[in-house]
Amino acid sequence: MNLSIIAAFAYGILAIVGGIMGYVQARSKVSLLSGGISGLLLILSAYWQLQGQPWGLTLAVCVTGVLVVVFALRFAKTRKFMPAGLMIVLGALTLAVMAHQLLGL
Repeated sequence: MNLSIIAAFAYGILAIVGGIMGYVQARSKVSLLSGGISGLLLILSAYWQLQGQPWGLTLAVCVTGVLVVVFALRFAKTRKFMPAGLMIVLGALTLAVMAHQLLGL
């Protein structure tokens, strides 16, 4: 198992937990739905990578990239580090790990 699988799985769990927290704190169904879908896609991409499917990594990079952009827009609007800033930082680290694997460095 390589680091990109672990990164995709961990960021997926974080997205799901964040979506649940957004729903609990603000009754945001959008947070629950988007966190659940993106988290599930990241967990599935980690599973597919583990099964040797090369497109699993591509899917993980795409989903993580979209999440980073969404959270960057939210951070620009709210200027609050939590949760948007934290998700940007962790998403960027996740993308760096995945890019390292994708480019074969």
